[in-house]
Amino acid sequence: MRASLRVARLINLALARMLTGNEFSGLVAIYPALGTVPSLARLQAEQAIYRRYGRLMPVYMSATLASFLPVLALDRDPAIPSFRFTLGGMACYVAMLGVTLIRNLPLNKRIEALPAAESSTEEFRELRERWDRLHAVRNVLNIVGLACTCLGALARGAAK
Repeated sequence: MRASLRVARLINLALARMLTGNEFSGLVAIYPALGTVPSLARLQAEQAIYRRYGRLMPVYMSATLASFLPVLALDRDPAIPSFRFTLGGMACYVAMLGVTLIRNLPLNKRIEALPAAESSTEEFRELRERWDRLHAVRNVLNIVGLACTCLGALARGAAK
């Protein structure tokens, strides 16, 4: 395998792993922990988290998706398993981004706009339930995407 492809794969795997791990930790640790605090405190905490993630995640997700392009360009034979696995991984991350942009972000924006008052907690609870289901779907897509991306790297290594 050429050095440029190795470097591209390393960057791609690192970004895909970090993104998947970040999203998975939200699913299994961060948001469940926030679910144990009083509703108003949770609303305020999540509003702060959404504002911070709103600045970080577009760059992070875009960089992860962009990192697939040099790998696919350098390993461009659609007949080989490494290309197909890598393309499948990218497709999963594209689908995850679609769910994020079309479904999760509008919920995030509504949650961010809620007044930090007891009167908002019922609407917040309903929005969170929908958001949690969508976040679980995004995590499945991320995990399958990461698995495909790893298989792409391993398949190329096994072929050489």
